[in-house]
Amino acid sequence: MDFVKNIIGPELKIFETKFSEAVKSNNSTKLDVIMRYIIKRKGKQLRPMFVLLSAKLHGEINESTYRAAALVELLHTATLVHDDVVDESFERRGFFSINAIWKNKIAVLVGDYLLSKGLLLSTSNNDFEHLHILSEAVKQMSEGELLQMEKSRKLNLDEDIYFEIIRNKTASLLSSACAVGAYSTTKDKGIADQMKSFGEKVGIAFQIKDDLFDYGNADIGKPTGNDIKEKKLTLPLIYTLNKIDKASKRELVYIIKNQNKDKEKVQHVIETVVKSGG
Repeated sequence: MDFVKNIIGPELKIFETKFSEAVKSNNSTKLDVIMRYIIKRKGKQLRPMFVLLSAKLHGEINESTYRAAALVELLHTATLVHDDVVDESFERRGFFSINAIWKNKIAVLVGDYLLSKGLLLSTSNNDFEHLHILSEAVKQMSEGELLQMEKSRKLNLDEDIYFEIIRNKTASLLSSACAVGAYSTTKDKGIADQMKSFGEKVGIAFQIKDDLFDYGNADIGKPTGNDIKEKKLTLPLIYTLNKIDKASKRELVYIIKNQNKDKEKVQHVIETVVKSGG
């Protein structure tokens, strides 16, 4: 990502300052402590980068662009905080999650606070098109998550359903980031739609790459086998289940359903996927 920072480095620093201001609370010291914790442990800021890049591709980055980037990051952070509660996950980016430190009730309220900050930022500046684009993304993300939960229980995913899930769950926010970035400098819905389509394809590619890491080398920084332990059917596994014989398929499905915490069994699934070309 260094080459990206060469293009929008100064703008990214301005965004970070504005985002820090956007999350401040006027009434709660505890909220400010939690917000500082979140900001210090920020991720790659991929989505704000795509907002800024899409904006710069079509014009000059302006205040509307920075607000769009902040809205995207506020919504993204809110969903991560809520996801950790839903998944009962106590770690995020190598650090304790909000719910691990401050418990579920506060974590849910923090997610709600971040969401409300995004809504207020947009409505108070009449950025209604930004809000419309991002609201659609949040709806899609919820639908994608629910569809994945429904299908994963039965382990009956096919490739079409998989792509529907990641299009909604993962790619929708990145595609919306590209759309609001372009709209902030053009006010042209046609260009915004084109950038949304571009962002969707990039988001899908990112998710497939991430899924492949689960069957790769642990040296890349992501532990292998996590998706299997969480009973997530990703593209490599779906491909394998559709390719192998019925007996082998029954064996893998049984492991995923009943033995997904057994390291040796999980490794057997990984090896089968790799051998099958998944």
